[in-house]
Amino acid sequence: MKRFNAWTCILLFLAPLYTKGQIPETGTKQSKYITVLGIAQDGGYPQAGCQEEHCQRHWRGEEAKRQVVSLGLTDQASGQNWLIEATPDFTAQLQQLQQASGSTNLSGIFLTHAHMGHYAGLLQLGREAMGAKGMPVYVMPRMKEFLETNAPWSQLVTLGNIKLILMEQDKPIHLTPTLRVIPLQVPHRDEFSETVGFRVETTEKSLLFIPDIDKWPLWEKDIRAVVAQVDLALLDATFYQEGELPNRNMSEIPHPFVAETMGLFSPLPAAEKRKVKFIHFNHTNPLILEGPERDAVKKLGFEVATEGEKIVLKK
Repeated sequence: MKRFNAWTCILLFLAPLYTKGQIPETGTKQSKYITVLGIAQDGGYPQAGCQEEHCQRHWRGEEAKRQVVSLGLTDQASGQNWLIEATPDFTAQLQQLQQASGSTNLSGIFLTHAHMGHYAGLLQLGREAMGAKGMPVYVMPRMKEFLETNAPWSQLVTLGNIKLILMEQDKPIHLTPTLRVIPLQVPHRDEFSETVGFRVETTEKSLLFIPDIDKWPLWEKDIRAVVAQVDLALLDATFYQEGELPNRNMSEIPHPFVAETMGLFSPLPAAEKRKVKFIHFNHTNPLILEGPERDAVKKLGFEVATEGEKIVLKK
């Protein structure tokens, strides 16, 4: 017991934190980074009612749950966190963001559009749960109107749980002097709201996030030119290839197939292909789990997003 000195106490206290990956690397107190909090399409993995083998692997304990696509944005210098998307997995994702950053702060939420997996978590801010006070929620015009005029979302506005902050296409939102977010409107099934992706920029790096879009040729912009202007692009990979949903007309849900996106980028240099990191996987997409398809995609020079990974935007 005589050797149980102050340094021993400090090391014993820090050891569990290092094990859980909660201590930032030395010299990162000024860093800005993205935490990938979810990679799945709106229905998550496993998806409700799925009796297929890939879903049963989870119920047998062979595969972990995959959360609905969401990013955490952290600025350690100001001690602030933001969520990009408010998913059905909001509770766990908020906890993961706060634990990873070492801060319980949540300075705001950015929403891409009004499909189930991207805004349903807002309900956790209401009187039945967190009872938030004026949480800033960044939205496009149609999304703002949708939330203000449809229950139960309108109650969040009326009670002041959320404060809707209007975004404009291509207009930067300055979160700090060295961190900004730019909404980019994209074509999608816009039944209730328009759809945007986001470009997140610091003084050192930039990241593109487009979790939902219709086929690339339907966008007025060339995705290859847009990716050329950033350091990393997290792109819609809902479906791996044609025929993935044998009982559905896939033209009614026209996301770019992973095979199509890789075909577009295949003639480009390896450095450009490495920028593409696939995300937003339907439960039928084999990329949502480890396997030969993931290996094949990586062998072709592309990347696959994984839950919990950190993407540094400024050291």
